[in-house]
Amino acid sequence: MELLKGKTAIVTGANRGIGRAIAMELGRNGANIAFTDLVIDDSSKELENELNKMGVKAKGYASDASDFDMTSKTVEQIVKDFDRVDVLVNNAGITKDTLLMRMNEEQWDAVINVNLKSVFNYTKAVQMTMVKQRSGSIINMSSIVGIRGNAGQSNYSASKAGIIGFTKSVAKELGSRGVRCNAVAPGFIMTEMTSELPEDVKKEWVNQIPLKRAGTTEDVANTVLFLASGLSGYVSGQVISVCGAMQT
Repeated sequence: MELLKGKTAIVTGANRGIGRAIAMELGRNGANIAFTDLVIDDSSKELENELNKMGVKAKGYASDASDFDMTSKTVEQIVKDFDRVDVLVNNAGITKDTLLMRMNEEQWDAVINVNLKSVFNYTKAVQMTMVKQRSGSIINMSSIVGIRGNAGQSNYSASKAGIIGFTKSVAKELGSRGVRCNAVAPGFIMTEMTSELPEDVKKEWVNQIPLKRAGTTEDVANTVLFLASGLSGYVSGQVISVCGAMQT
């Protein structure tokens, strides 16, 4: 089934992990993919090639999502290259975890800029294209720690909570123009980063999850596909937790 045939999607921070899985799933469903990351390296070229083999157009763009001017120029180039933007997935993000008493200003600012300001930057850059089309789906990657908080992640939690408020506001602003905006809040998802955690830490996390397993990047990507496609045509301003009932 090609739920997104003929559509164009932008996925930020797509070089690995959840972002890469999202780009692949949207591509499998017929979307042309413009993806971004800080650098376009061999891994990016591999992603381009994998998507092209699916019969969709794909191109990677080196872009700092936290830089407003660079983001505007990147989106401008994407629109020139792809003619339209139907889906935006704001996935770019970092962590700089530490207790508040040890956290410095740089650790706070870096996480807020990459995780939260980037969502503003890309949404601002694509909104007029979507408004002119009178259609579009914006999907912002939040986290369950943006809902419930987490010790040692005050910067990350604040950025992800901010994304939720931003999402709900944009949904109300752009809904009359046919543009939807939703957030996805993953829980404990097995990625390259989390797979390196000690086994006892991973077991402790899994024990908190009613489904008794970590999530996969495909679990998140499937939820994004739903929100990107017409299957969710009357869903906007919502936060969907992908967490195995960890957050209820």
